[in-house]
Amino acid sequence: MSEPTGVLTLRLAGPLQSWGAASRFARRATERAPTKSGVLGLLAAAQGRDRSADLSDLAALRFAVRLDQPGTRVRDFQTAHHADTGKSMPVSERFYLSDAVFVAAVEGDRDLIGILHAAVRSPVYLPFLGRRSCPPSRPVDLRAHPSGLWKALEAEPWQASTWVQRSRARERRVELEVIADLSAGDGPGDAVRDQPLSFDPRHRRYGLRSVHSRAVTVANPLSAPRRAFVPTQHDPMGLLED
Repeated sequence: MSEPTGVLTLRLAGPLQSWGAASRFARRATERAPTKSGVLGLLAAAQGRDRSADLSDLAALRFAVRLDQPGTRVRDFQTAHHADTGKSMPVSERFYLSDAVFVAAVEGDRDLIGILHAAVRSPVYLPFLGRRSCPPSRPVDLRAHPSGLWKALEAEPWQASTWVQRSRARERRVELEVIADLSAGDGPGDAVRDQPLSFDPRHRRYGLRSVHSRAVTVANPLSAPRRAFVPTQHDPMGLLED
């Protein structure tokens, strides 16, 4: 008999986010959506785990992220100096997602999901959206669901900003992209080096995981009601009659 599972959904919204998966040296890129390693790092920090702690239970969680408001990619240049010598370091090029909103979901053992839900509601270390310079603008925790990763993502209300929802008021329901861990029967996927093995700063390690993309449909809470067409009584020939 399989262990009961649950799903924890998280809202990741802020002025800036940055989710790097392949950053090197002075160029710090961002993926277009939160990474599994980044979100699991947020959960580990909320629990107060040491960076050298075992991650096997978190790494086993199934992960997906819904792109509610993709945002805009922006670039920044940063300078720094060595604290001891004062010598300038190379200028670094850093990329961020501006004004983006995502709903991330992790699925796994129900007891672990409950522990993680409690942790994000009262975190040991404050959550950040990929980097310490990127705090969330809204509470991260949404809720815990009994089971079903896709059912949870379909059940969560659209988290986009009010102005985005109003801009699509003609649509009663909107289609949102979801990037998720590949499961048996999902078909072909893409391999990304985003499976966290160790957050130890002396030797961070990441493995490959397979992902695929599909869509879910959710209601637009600010959709305008459709008005029935009422024909006018105007007679264009009336002025020509005696």
